[in-house]
Amino acid sequence: MTTTTAPLPLAGVRVLEFTHMVMGPTCGMILADLGAEVIKVEPPGGDKTRKLPGLGIGFFRSFNRNKKSVVIDIGTEEGRETAAELAGQCDVVLENFRPGLMEDFGLDYATLSKKFPRLIYVTHKGFLPGPYEKRLALDEVVQMMGGLSYMTGPVGRPLRAGTSVNDIMGGMFGAIGVLAALRERELTGRGQEVQSALFENCVFLSSQHMQQFLMTGEPPPPMPSRVSAWSVYDVFTLAEGQQLFIGAVSDKQFATLCKVLERTDLLSYPGFADNASRVAVRPELLAKLGEILIDHRIEELSPKLEAAGIPYAPIMRPEQLVEDPHLKESGGLVPMTTEDGGVTDVVLLPLMMGGRRPGVRSALPGIGEHTEEILAGLKSRALA
Repeated sequence: MTTTTAPLPLAGVRVLEFTHMVMGPTCGMILADLGAEVIKVEPPGGDKTRKLPGLGIGFFRSFNRNKKSVVIDIGTEEGRETAAELAGQCDVVLENFRPGLMEDFGLDYATLSKKFPRLIYVTHKGFLPGPYEKRLALDEVVQMMGGLSYMTGPVGRPLRAGTSVNDIMGGMFGAIGVLAALRERELTGRGQEVQSALFENCVFLSSQHMQQFLMTGEPPPPMPSRVSAWSVYDVFTLAEGQQLFIGAVSDKQFATLCKVLERTDLLSYPGFADNASRVAVRPELLAKLGEILIDHRIEELSPKLEAAGIPYAPIMRPEQLVEDPHLKESGGLVPMTTEDGGVTDVVLLPLMMGGRRPGVRSALPGIGEHTEEILAGLKSRALA
């Protein structure tokens, strides 16, 4: 496991997490990775996310490291009282259940903040307050509503992104809100409610295309049929069907690419003089490059492009990233002990702080593994 010797930035911050699936757990994991004590409340039998099949099978292990697990049945009056008491011992509460559920249980911000005014409370929902706020949402729902699916697929075939982009980014914005609220509490002495939402997150992702329309008056076409700003910015098929993305986004890079391909004659072609001219004849240029690249092997061309400073990328699949040399050698993919005693590799937060990567500090918790430890703290405080 990755260990750190210096205190992490959120050491001493205590978080109570009522979450499942991806969005809320991502927020809790970010805070946990940064040093907070995150107590995950699970129902009897455990978070159902632990047992999801298919595309959901990796959710729990991906977004719940460095946490403690406590089983509390908040469907009972006793469980709700315990949860509320535990919230009073925490700096932050996280939740991502359907609208109104925590209010029904008396575990919403309005109720808890009356007794615990310093509490920071983060809700992860489908929509921020407004006409849509009572709707249930999923990542795919807001990708369709927020313009992302339209921009991703070809005309007439909206296509969702290949991962839970809004759930994950929604958790990130929740964590950003926590950091800001902690800072503000230092100044005011009071907590606050932080709200993060899938729809608004997706619209933020689409904002550049919205601005494009506002500036030009022309609806932006989906990415597969976009008008590129750069002449060479595409995926090419090489020898044996291998695929490689190449981006030459300046006149200098285009000239360098021609040299790498030993085709400097392209520089004198009519219409290839500068980027704007090449964009105007982009289909012709890409066809010409395609004819040239079909005879190149990816393992021979890649090091030449790298040495020349040309942006390029092989088309990688998730199973290949498990053995990616950069991820492994840079410390971004590290082992974690799982709840069943096995070991799996997990991807760390994509940041460094003072030359260190916030890493794995504890094994993935079993269901209710820390219930006795955490609830004993409630009893001892009551006796004090």
